[in-house]
Amino acid sequence: MSEEAMTPHYARRMGRMETASQYRSPLLSSPAAVELTDADTSLIDARGVAWHYGNPLGEQRALAEGSVVIDRSHRAVIKVSGADAAVFLNNLLSQKLVDVTEGFAAAALDLDMQGHVLHHADVTFTDGVFYLDFPAYQHETLTTFLNKMVFWSEVTIEDADLAVLTILGPGPEFAGASEAVVARAVPWPTTPRTDVLVERESVLGVVDKLGAQGIPLAGLMAFTAERVKAGEPELRADMDEKSIPHEAPYLINRGAHLGAVHLDKGCYRGQETVARVENLGRSPRLLVMVQLDGSAPVDPAPGAELSLAGRRVGRLGTVVHDADYGPIALALVKRSALSSGDLTAEGDTPVSASIDPDSLPDDEGEKAGRRAVERLRSSK
Repeated sequence: MSEEAMTPHYARRMGRMETASQYRSPLLSSPAAVELTDADTSLIDARGVAWHYGNPLGEQRALAEGSVVIDRSHRAVIKVSGADAAVFLNNLLSQKLVDVTEGFAAAALDLDMQGHVLHHADVTFTDGVFYLDFPAYQHETLTTFLNKMVFWSEVTIEDADLAVLTILGPGPEFAGASEAVVARAVPWPTTPRTDVLVERESVLGVVDKLGAQGIPLAGLMAFTAERVKAGEPELRADMDEKSIPHEAPYLINRGAHLGAVHLDKGCYRGQETVARVENLGRSPRLLVMVQLDGSAPVDPAPGAELSLAGRRVGRLGTVVHDADYGPIALALVKRSALSSGDLTAEGDTPVSASIDPDSLPDDEGEKAGRRAVERLRSSK
């Protein structure tokens, strides 16, 4: 089987999609729990957990007064251990993972040879083990790829029966308690985020303990709204088979922000594209947040085409309602259309979409590689 045939993008183009295990969170037993429809979960990884618990916007507004806990136990979790684990992962992924210290946490990408994004995982190092968690639909292809690359390395790759719970808002004291096998802080620009990985059988007890601390449950919709505002993509919903890391500014290391792509590390698959874009040019598209016309009778669907004066200029990704902004979405948009006025999300009912200027990256300045090329040309 070719490398391309192992990717989720290839599966989608061939009209089939990897199916995650039919996991159902015990928190779905709540009579107020509401799941997304099958059609919605075809892009967003939400199958098996509650989208909300009966008051979606109220659950978001609770963040203004304190913290909420989000059930993300549907995510796949693996652990990579062994004497060669750090070098093994460092050679394959976009994050710098050699010489990491206890508690290190960041994201990482797996790219193909052309630099297209294939997998996106959160990585945490604790007690000598790397824990990777990622959308359930990526489990088969990512674990297959990692196992194929072991060769003679002293590395063990295995599923971990752990569940991800995310606390949005000020981090609770619980994060250091015995129930948390893994705890990490994620520096979202919008709201404090703490992920804890707990034994799957402990989910109900952990959520009860957090509730006793005044941290109520909120659905995945609240997490998704904050993710959209932070500019963090979910691969299947917000990117496509042509996407490269620089299209999503959140993924790139900039200043104090530790993104999924470390710009100062050794070779890994797809690094040539990363280096070329970083040093010579800019990506032709950018992932930005758009605000949608809240008066429209229906929301546009994820994947809907975006047009400008009848010309296709991009596509919508994740679409969600936010308690403050109303309907918002992530969108991949051509750079040429970023400052050209309102866009239209096409569909049975076209919907106006305006780019949030705060989601545009700061000017990255002159590219060092481009400057060097121009000096060489002028010296001839």
